[in-house]
Amino acid sequence: MNKLILNSSKKLLGSSLKTNVLKPRTALLSTNVPQSPPDNRVEVFVDDKPVLVEPGVTVLQACAEAGVEIPRFCYHERLAIAGNCRMCLVEIERTPKPVASCAMPVMKGMRIKTDSPATKKAREGVMEFLLVNHPLDCPVCDQGGECDLQDQAMAFGSDRSRFTDILFSGKRAVEDKNLGPLVKTSMNRCIHCTRCVRFASEVAGVDDLGTTGRGGEMQIGTYVEKLLATEVSGNVIDLCPVGALTSKPYAFTARPWELRKISSIDVLDAIGSNIVVQHRAGDVMRVLPRLNEDINEEWLDDKARFSYDGLRRQRLVTPMVRGHDGLLKPCEWEDAFYAVADKLSQVNGSQMAALAGNLTDAESLVVLKDLMNKLGSENLFVEESFPTQGSSTDLRTNYISNTSINSIEQADLVLLIGTNPRYEAPMYNTRIRKSLVHNELKVALLGSKVNLSYEYDYLGDSAQVLEELLNGKHEYNKLLAQAKRPLIVLGSSALQRQDADSLLNLATRLSEKLRIQNGCPSNWKVFNVLHRWASQVAALDIGYKSGVEQIKAQKPKVLYLMGADEDLISRSELGEETFIIYQGHHGDRGAEIADVVLPGAAYTEKTGTYVNTEGRAQQASYVVAPPGKAKEDWQILRALSDILGNPLPYDDLDSLRKRMTEVSPTLTSYDRIEPASFMSLSVQLSQKHKTALSKEPIRAIQTELSDFYMTNAISRASLTMARCVQAYKKNNEPEKQTQVNANL
Repeated sequence: MNKLILNSSKKLLGSSLKTNVLKPRTALLSTNVPQSPPDNRVEVFVDDKPVLVEPGVTVLQACAEAGVEIPRFCYHERLAIAGNCRMCLVEIERTPKPVASCAMPVMKGMRIKTDSPATKKAREGVMEFLLVNHPLDCPVCDQGGECDLQDQAMAFGSDRSRFTDILFSGKRAVEDKNLGPLVKTSMNRCIHCTRCVRFASEVAGVDDLGTTGRGGEMQIGTYVEKLLATEVSGNVIDLCPVGALTSKPYAFTARPWELRKISSIDVLDAIGSNIVVQHRAGDVMRVLPRLNEDINEEWLDDKARFSYDGLRRQRLVTPMVRGHDGLLKPCEWEDAFYAVADKLSQVNGSQMAALAGNLTDAESLVVLKDLMNKLGSENLFVEESFPTQGSSTDLRTNYISNTSINSIEQADLVLLIGTNPRYEAPMYNTRIRKSLVHNELKVALLGSKVNLSYEYDYLGDSAQVLEELLNGKHEYNKLLAQAKRPLIVLGSSALQRQDADSLLNLATRLSEKLRIQNGCPSNWKVFNVLHRWASQVAALDIGYKSGVEQIKAQKPKVLYLMGADEDLISRSELGEETFIIYQGHHGDRGAEIADVVLPGAAYTEKTGTYVNTEGRAQQASYVVAPPGKAKEDWQILRALSDILGNPLPYDDLDSLRKRMTEVSPTLTSYDRIEPASFMSLSVQLSQKHKTALSKEPIRAIQTELSDFYMTNAISRASLTMARCVQAYKKNNEPEKQTQVNANL
């Protein structure tokens, strides 16, 4: 009986082996089960701790994966590897001497020792050589308290010095360089890490900085004394690991441990760069970049970084009413409110209008609209024009950058139309340059021929070229047809033309054509609008109309200017009967023509919402109190509604935010991009309208570096920005004179 059972079990086992094991191996693999990619990671040992890392990474990066911090001066994650400071030396088994970990790729089975006696001795030796010629400037150096050399000398240096100046010749001395009004140099402190040289060449695209000489005679500078002519020059201050490059406006004003730090955003352009505002005793002392990989990475443009002194100059600190003698005279808030209420009560809604400026926050825009609507007026406008034909501002996809800023790195072709992103949106331009350098991105420009800091294909400045591209009759169509992830970036400055409707019409149709014909991924958006002003997208979301032409034609009896300072409308265009109310924070162009001035708060003096060009809502934080009698803008409007007898239904910021969500949920979806997916509908509506292009060439508004610095009320009040304009013009005088002589 047992034999019978055993024989039958053997037969069953044999049959199963034939049907399963003896079949080809491929037959056992199910096609329905997803196969995970092979693990190609390399195992290395950091201080005897096993770590799996991707092949090709450096020893320094492998140590970081293991949680071990390697000291460095020249290495930076966003710059090319130089390997010249030698501070990152580590010991590796079976190597004759310590290895520079920033430049050494890992190999399988590598054993790295970061804390061995040999590693410590090597680091102490490097630090000793660095300090031999480094001056004892720490008590007077602006880098004190945040200096990498100080920190690493403390952590990795020796506890004693062997330096003896036997010949009494002193330490190495180098003459300071004049790089302009923003970057202060103390070249005696330079340790030749070349971070500034690599940043200027790779990120800024300006080959002004370089090295001359060899060994102890080596110097970093511009060779011929000249201005460091780039809109992102201030980033070399953050990159410098010692006190060789520091902020000239900030020099000798404060120590870092005296300052309080508040996270906020920059509102001087439409990108919304993340910043840290540092203040002391009610004054903004410094503005630094804050890491955000989706927007500005860790860079910041010079206007956002250095124009903070404009927050202290030409400020409106008390309400003012224009007297019978034609002069603005200080008064109390009650007097100003009753003067405004008296005029508003004498006119109906159709005879009043409001114009919002480029620095206005979303809270103030919503409250102003609610107040004007309660008074019976729908005449609310923003300073910058936008086309009105087709779906226009009814569809959000028409007026935002539908592709996020960090997605530029995935694009393979960018067509810029009527914009100069280098000066209109510097952080947008650095993304384009980064993709061009690392991903071989192709760039084409239709508009003013300007220096974008990288090479591009110039398509001319005729608007007819856009029509030729749409009809497939231009030679550049061959490259457009090959692009799998194209981007079309239409500058808002191009939409200030008379044929703006036609430009937007053609650009959207071309974008949709490329998306369909080129087989772009389903989530890839081709069409983008690059704005210049921080308030524009939020205003269009809320329902403001664009442009000032309707106000000029209407000639309202009462005009409410909410921070409108771009001089797009004058008293002569309105007539003497128009009563103008100006609410803002600077005594700029809008306050000059006003009959009543109500002092508001700047972006560092209130908690406000701003929506950037890609449609991302972000919050600016309250840092310091407004000066004098100035108040937050939405609170002024709320108090005015009480005086008018039409109180608005919110008393605090939380209830106001609920109202903002009712108006447009995107306004309170902070740090998120709400996708807009109505491009096909927009194209269908735009095809119903005929295009009529102007023969006027497409021009960018900002073409030179001097056009970049003073573009709003804050930067126009900044003494530092004025010095930058003056320095640029002085720097360019010899070049212009040479061109004149050549023409003669």
